[in-house]
Amino acid sequence: MIVTLLTGDPTVPPPHASAPAHSAPQTDEERVRLEHGVPVGYPRTQEGAKAAAANFTTIMGSTEFLTDEDARHRAVEVMATEDAAGTATDKADHTAAQASDELRGSNSKVSAKHTIARTGVFSAQVLSYDDQGAMVRLWTTTVRGSSKGNATPVVAFHSVTVTLTWESEDWKLEDSTSSAGLFAPIDTRQASNIASDFSEYVPAGAEDPVVSGATGPDGFPAAYGRDEQGAHAAASSATMLYGDPRFFTDKDWRHQMLAATAAPAVLDLVTSDADETARLVKDNQGLGADGMTADGSMLITRTAVLATRTVSHSERAASIELWTASAGGLAGKDETKRPQVAFLKMRVDLVWESGTWKTTSVTPSVPLVPQPPAMQEAHPAERFTEVGGADNAPATA
Repeated sequence: MIVTLLTGDPTVPPPHASAPAHSAPQTDEERVRLEHGVPVGYPRTQEGAKAAAANFTTIMGSTEFLTDEDARHRAVEVMATEDAAGTATDKADHTAAQASDELRGSNSKVSAKHTIARTGVFSAQVLSYDDQGAMVRLWTTTVRGSSKGNATPVVAFHSVTVTLTWESEDWKLEDSTSSAGLFAPIDTRQASNIASDFSEYVPAGAEDPVVSGATGPDGFPAAYGRDEQGAHAAASSATMLYGDPRFFTDKDWRHQMLAATAAPAVLDLVTSDADETARLVKDNQGLGADGMTADGSMLITRTAVLATRTVSHSERAASIELWTASAGGLAGKDETKRPQVAFLKMRVDLVWESGTWKTTSVTPSVPLVPQPPAMQEAHPAERFTEVGGADNAPATA
């Protein structure tokens, strides 16, 4: 995970984590809901636009969207503006046809049951925004292939620009374009898994992450629903916030986040562990009080959630497993510290307290590492400033 990437020491333990949430209850209408599997009902804010862009991109890269024409057309009908629906449907059908080779792996044909098609969002940059429309650029990673066969699913990185329009009291898709994104190599200490290791993350085994962009008065994610969807959302936000660069560089932000999110029983331990982790990272990377190195390099850390699955759930407690990709390193002139990506399963334990889900621990589990793309060189370290900074943080769940 990020701590290991930044310290260079795989024995360094990660911080204990707590789920980001605000203690004030929130009505269901304030969070996204699903319509034909598509999240709808976003806040009319920049965070809401970021969330819509991320969810639409995740859906358009999902197994059902790429392998089931009827489901794909229903999803486009929900996502797209009235004027763009026809064009969006044609583009979606073309994309699905092109994806068949990636999804087949070493098999003779695509099997939706065994398909791995997951998308994680590392960053979201708002290129333009007003109350009528928005344009958001995402840095994403995709993993595509099959859990059955001899070929391990393959990772790719994309830059996706999503154009949105406020229509029918919601953010709707006007257009989406994708190109090759910044390529950060996989951490050399992580070996690729075999295809069958991905079997728990086929469509029937795990869910795509859903983000809402809904925040409370403290700026952190608003309260979650008392159901499995709410627990999955809280677990996703926890991993994303603990992968935010401000966690390592901004003590005030880190403590405010912890005070707003940690269960009281673990707050002292979480704060102590988080402060020690941040100190280790700052010392190892040579970061000053402004979060920069002496030569002006910028710390880049992001965690993207590829999928979530329930380990256990009740009204009072839940345990959620997530498949994550964490990017960590420095954007600057030193190529030896260029951002790298690590893939891990994470287990997030949560309790229902003060009207929301809060985590008691986040525990890294075994790696689940796709095959890197063949013959692709990493981008120069300086290029990664494009995805750094607080403004480019993705929307949380």
